[in-house]
Amino acid sequence: MFTIYIYVLDTLADWEIGHVTAELNSGRFFKKGAERVSFKTVSYSKDPIHTMGGMTIVPNCLIDDIVVNETSMLLLPGADTWNDPKHGAILEKASEFLAIGATVCAICGATAALANFGLLDHRPHTSNGPGFLEMISPSYKGQNYYIDEPSVADGNLITAACTGALLWTKQIIAHLGVFHPDALESWYEYFRTGDPKQFFALMQSVSPNQEN
Repeated sequence: MFTIYIYVLDTLADWEIGHVTAELNSGRFFKKGAERVSFKTVSYSKDPIHTMGGMTIVPNCLIDDIVVNETSMLLLPGADTWNDPKHGAILEKASEFLAIGATVCAICGATAALANFGLLDHRPHTSNGPGFLEMISPSYKGQNYYIDEPSVADGNLITAACTGALLWTKQIIAHLGVFHPDALESWYEYFRTGDPKQFFALMQSVSPNQEN
């Protein structure tokens, strides 16, 4: 079973994690036989955090409670508060994840935090456009590995721009392997285009007879 840890911090960008949290937590389009995931919010304290949209989240666990193994995944959402030194502990934990082959998924401001910590210096990645990481992250040295795309998957590192949340979600789900490929493609195209044909294709692909 996968354990998905999502780091929550003040000013968390609600819209960036909406698709990924909904689909992984609900499992509504998981393929037959796919294990449900354990989904936990984590932070540097048990105090409630307040998202950019005004939602209040009480973390399930602390950073020290995270179990780092190959079936763990760490999601790092965007926020305006990533430059606060108290988030250094989760960046240390992200480094541990990457070192053992566990997956780290970062979007928007979280990519800047990874960049400033040196975790993007030698890995293909993206962020909020060329020049953004240089502007926000003084220690960034990964310019040669930057890819100007909405979301970039490189093995166990998946990064995205603030406008790449849908593709980021698709790449995360693909990495976990919990959707049938046809279902994932139809899901992505439906939410990308709004085409009702893709909705019916999605429903067809998650029929009870679809196993892999």
